[in-house]
Parts: sequence; structure tokens; C-alpha cells
Amino acid sequence: MDLQTPSALKTDRSPAPPEVRKEPSRSSSGVWLWLLLVAALGAAGYYYFLLPRLKQAPPGNAAPAAAGSRKGGGSIPVVTATAQKGNIGVYYTGLGAVTPIYTVTIKARVDGQLMTIHYKESETVHEGDLLAEIDPRPYQVQLEQAVGQQRKDQATLDNARTDLARYQTLWKQNAIPQQQLATQEATVKQDEGILATDQGQIDSAKLNLTYCQITSPITGHVGLRLVDPGNIVHASDSNGLLVITQIEPISVIFTIAEDQLPPVLKKMRAGQRLRVEAWDRELKNRLTQGALMTHDNQIDQSTGTLKLRAVFDNKDDSLFPNQFVNARLLVEQKTGVTLVPNAAVQRNSQSTYLYVVKPDQTVTVRQVKLGVTEGDQTEIASGLNPGEVVVTDGVDKLQEGSKVSPAGAGGRAPGNNTQSRQSGAGKKAGKGR
Repeated sequence: MDLQTPSALKTDRSPAPPEVRKEPSRSSSGVWLWLLLVAALGAAGYYYFLLPRLKQAPPGNAAPAAAGSRKGGGSIPVVTATAQKGNIGVYYTGLGAVTPIYTVTIKARVDGQLMTIHYKESETVHEGDLLAEIDPRPYQVQLEQAVGQQRKDQATLDNARTDLARYQTLWKQNAIPQQQLATQEATVKQDEGILATDQGQIDSAKLNLTYCQITSPITGHVGLRLVDPGNIVHASDSNGLLVITQIEPISVIFTIAEDQLPPVLKKMRAGQRLRVEAWDRELKNRLTQGALMTHDNQIDQSTGTLKLRAVFDNKDDSLFPNQFVNARLLVEQKTGVTLVPNAAVQRNSQSTYLYVVKPDQTVTVRQVKLGVTEGDQTEIASGLNPGEVVVTDGVDKLQEGSKVSPAGAGGRAPGNNTQSRQSGAGKKAGKGR
């Protein structure tokens, strides 16, 4: 038997080499990354594209309501209003500017020193009121000179007429030639012409004296003083002494689209007086009301609009020249139509609808056709009758057949009473229109 050396035994008992670990392949990790990316894109597409469409879909096409709301254990609280029968107006609204009917810049018509003024800035002056005075002394002197010259020429004319009478007598006696008589007749006519010129000089001097006293040609508000007393003014000055603007009445020039023009012209030609309301910039406060007076003679091709002028009494000075306002032209007054609050009207990409509360306190989706919208009320042209109850608040939780609990005592929402008052106010406004 062979004997093994100790070294050989140590060699045979040496540990086995360690196992080599296998790393996962790159192809499998890439597949997982692609799967995660596809899942993320799918989730994003659902939330950004599919979910909004599901929210916009009509409640009638939505999924069935939750079991709690169907079984009556969880009625949905809502606010309701009752459809009313009332009046509503058809308005055309356009941006306008307050424009005075008359604006006058007062200028000097003669040269001279501005002596005194007889007005206060921003006060109201009336036609014929004395506003200012220019030094009249130079023109008084001119008047006296013209009067003196007239008297001199009058004496010359009287002498020429006396000589003419003598020459006519002598010519009848054949004592003078006819040519001498004709010459004297021409001299008389010439002196008469000189006398007429003198009268013109007198009238001119009197007129200049009148121009020295500046009076108001219209009734209106005086602006800021442009020239102070003591300055020399000239008739050729480009700047005036003051500006007078008529405030009562005053007008608003606004525009409407050319497509809206035919019904307006038809009513104007029929002699109807169309009402115009002036509102502030934000269309929140009505400033005053007036009437349509006239329109421009051509359409602006760059904007496709036509200018209209409305006149307002403006007794309370609610309108100020060059003020920007919203003009609302009442074209038609609809009476006896069905009205609901604007909040009751729901829309999606396919239709316009309302949530109508049935007697069993469940809601149904009712598609309607809208008419005119004015203020916080909308006309329902078809699909709803006066007296039916519609939901105005809480519609985001409703579906076809949902059980509802109208807010307020007795199953009526506080909005019902408000709506009734609004409808009554609308009727009163309609009568005023």
C-alpha cells in the first residue's frame, strides 16, 4: 500500500474554489423599465384625458349612484329655485365715451388788455352771461373819430345837394350847360357814398366795443382759466381764454356690431324711442339712462362697427365729459317668458341641461334650450315650465335619480325667496323699460 506524504494529504484536503455569481442580464432590467414607463404614461393619460370627459358627461349617462343615496339613507343637500314667469330685455352692449353735445372755446375777437373776469372756474354759466372784459378805451376813441368824420362828410353832402338844386334851376333857364348839372349830380352821389362809409366805420367801432365784453354763447360748465387778467390778448391767438362744455344734456357715443344694426334701424325708422343705459366700466352700477338719438352714416370697415349717439338729461351730473362707460341699448322687451337663475344652467360639450327636482325629492336631467341672459337670470326657451323646481347649488354630486334634500325649512331653499324677489324686481324693471 502506498503511503502518502503529509504534503500530499494537505493538497488533497484543500477547499474547493468559490462559485462564480451570475449578474442579472441587462435585457431583463430594460424590459422592466419599459413596463414602468408605459404604466406611468397610461395613468397620466387617464387623469388628463379620460377623467375630465367622465366629469363633463351628462349625469344621465354616468354610472349608477352610490348605494347610500339610492336607498334614501344619504340624501344630497342642494339649493333650489323655482322657475318664474316674467319679463326680460334684449340688450346690445357697446363701449362708449361721454361726449358733450356742445363744447365752445372762448377766444378774444379784438386785441387789448384783459381787464376783468366775471366767472369762477368749474361753475355753471348760462347763455348771455358776462364772462370777461377787454379794455374798451381804444375802440371808444375809434368810435368818436368815426362819428366826427361822419358829421364832416354830412356837411359836405348837404352843401353839394344845395348846389345841385341851384344848378337844376339854372339849367331849366338855359343859364348853364347840361354837363355842369350832371357833374354836380355825380358829386352829390359821391358824397352820399362817403357818408355810407362813415356809417360803416361807426358800426365797426360799436361792434368792437361789443366784443370787448365777452359773453357765454351756451349754457354749460366753465373749465380752468387759461388767461389771467392783465395779459394782452389778440384775436389771432391760437389758445382761447376758457372752455365751456355743455353738461345738461350730454351724449354718449358708443358702437355696436354691424350684424346688430338692422333691428335697431328698423325700430328707429318706425319712430320708436329706444332706451339706452350707461353703466360703469365693470358693468356693476347703472349710472343713468337716456334715449338713442342718432347714428353715424357709415360703418367702420376696420372694426365692423357703427357709432351711435345716445342723449342723457344728466341732471345729477352722473356723466362727465370723456368718461368711458358701457352703453346698453334695449332693443326688445320679452314678456311672459320662463326665467331661472344663471346658476341652474349646466353645460357640457353636447347639450345644455338642468337638474329638475321631482315631487318625490329625486332629480332628473332635463335638456333645455336657452334664450336671453340678462343679469342673474336666463330665459328658458323650451324644456321647462314655470313653477318647476331646479337645482342651483350642489350639482356636482348629483346624478339621474339622486335623492336630494333642498336646503331651508319646509324643503324650500332660501334661494327660492331670493329668486322670487329677483323676479319681482325684474318685472318692475321690465315695466320701467
